[in-house]
Amino acid sequence: MPDLKKPKCAKSIKIEAQQDLEHGILHGIACEWETAWRGLDSAKQPLIRRPTFAIKDLKNQWGNWSPQKREIALSRQLVLNYPWDSVRDVLLHEMAHQIAQELFGASAQTPHGAAFHQACELLRIHPAASADYQPLHERLFYAHSSVYDKRLLRIKKLLALAESQNRFEAEAAMTKAHELIARHNIELYHAEDKRQFLSIFLGSPALRHPREDYHLANLLQDFYFVCGIWVPAYVMEKHKMGRVLEISGTAQNLQMADYVHDFIRTFIGAQWRTYNRTKGLNRFRKTDFAVGIIEGFRDKLESNIKHKKAPQNTLALIQKKDPQLKKYYRFRYPHTASIQKAASRQDARILKDGKKVGQKLIIAKGVCERKTGKPRFITGT
Repeated sequence: MPDLKKPKCAKSIKIEAQQDLEHGILHGIACEWETAWRGLDSAKQPLIRRPTFAIKDLKNQWGNWSPQKREIALSRQLVLNYPWDSVRDVLLHEMAHQIAQELFGASAQTPHGAAFHQACELLRIHPAASADYQPLHERLFYAHSSVYDKRLLRIKKLLALAESQNRFEAEAAMTKAHELIARHNIELYHAEDKRQFLSIFLGSPALRHPREDYHLANLLQDFYFVCGIWVPAYVMEKHKMGRVLEISGTAQNLQMADYVHDFIRTFIGAQWRTYNRTKGLNRFRKTDFAVGIIEGFRDKLESNIKHKKAPQNTLALIQKKDPQLKKYYRFRYPHTASIQKAASRQDARILKDGKKVGQKLIIAKGVCERKTGKPRFITGT
């Protein structure tokens, strides 16, 4: 007789799919813990043993370290609804509790005492207290300054004008918005106020990144008041560690850089589909076109600054970086290295065509709005 199996109901299929997803997430959490552990001093590594990991329906907590079970548990709501950098951020927070207890002998009565701060120093993370601890992207959204909020409204209005059908009006509006952002940050450089910085992922972790991703990262660093570095991160669909661009800066500058990053990538995709509609060019030629767009837009930004009635050193100030941000960056990434890659073959004609398109690119309509799990600039009115 044939082996007749009862077909699975939709509910069973959904449960199995979530179980598979959570299994992949747990593997990713373990890989991230291992990567952080390898970053510790070799003399300390043997004293910190790998714990077990769990995903649970935690109440009023995003994560939990249990010394009795030697278990790090993360909230199901967190891992299913927040970006991966928020998940990793909470994981490192709980790992700091583990290190505080296992390496420095912290007691349960002083969960955020001196030992915890020492552990955070080792992991290069901010010692946020769990009583009011929020996931990374929640902190990004709620971190506002009243002065910048007023300017943000002006920037929003200017970028809305950048949607104008009148190209001259659109260009002027975008240029003015960039001037306003630059002026605000340059003023901060000379202020005594202590600034708070965060670090977020841009784009998705991947085993390999096309050349245009690196050009875009450099553009953001040079014009949008953030520092960037490629860091290890778990690639869910490949079940192994890859890399992702992590940028650091004030909450407001991170929001703007995040929006510009997504805007340019979306613009590149749309322009490439139009350009390649009848050509049948391969992925490498798309990279040439994309790099051309980014470099064309860079030329445009530099030209706008050069020809405006701004101080001659404005561009130098923009690219100089905030000294407080430099200090934060050195703390978070004390050991960095530059890697030189051999230049790949480029199609000069396609690169030139991309530059022409990039010189017409206008960043338009950005408003700060909270979306599911991740606040960002969006293109709505």
